[in-house]
Amino acid sequence: MVANFLKYLEDKFPLTDAERELIAEVCVVKKIRKRQYLLQEGDLWQKNAFVSKGIFRSYRVDDKGHEHVFQFCPENWWTGDPGSYFSEKPAKLNIDALEDSEVILIAKEDYQRILKAIPALADFAKTLLERSFVASQDRIHCLISSTAEEKYQEFIKTYPNIINRVPQHMIASYLGISPETLSRARNMMVKK
Repeated sequence: MVANFLKYLEDKFPLTDAERELIAEVCVVKKIRKRQYLLQEGDLWQKNAFVSKGIFRSYRVDDKGHEHVFQFCPENWWTGDPGSYFSEKPAKLNIDALEDSEVILIAKEDYQRILKAIPALADFAKTLLERSFVASQDRIHCLISSTAEEKYQEFIKTYPNIINRVPQHMIASYLGISPETLSRARNMMVKK
């Protein structure tokens, strides 16, 4: 799995043999079974997690017991709780596997060390953070100003390969609509 992670990075920027070795030294491969937590609300998140196999969801549970999905993270995506990571406060998110999955974990201090040692990786990480910020803004705008059908179309655009891998009630939660409204939106799209 570390080889897949290194290939992912090398598709973004070149790496020397020494840089590949440095990165491989700090990677920890962890297998997560379906429905197993990678992170639970209240725990401290001090890692960087790259999804090498499977799919995860980030979500919160409200006072009434309803789940609110923030994000799905399939292969070649990063996952975690940035709020906990940067503030060093307990996580507000739960992250669990929707399939048997594998992640590459890099401890925060090791990640900071390799960012300093590999400037191209630091540039790439900065670009990822910038894209993540823009994607969050776009998602908020979509949630507050789009119809159910538009939200679903945006979901398909963002996550083209996971429609059949994620239960419909979780997609509805991600979109901020009821499962019934999602069903109607999907039917309207089929009719067009």
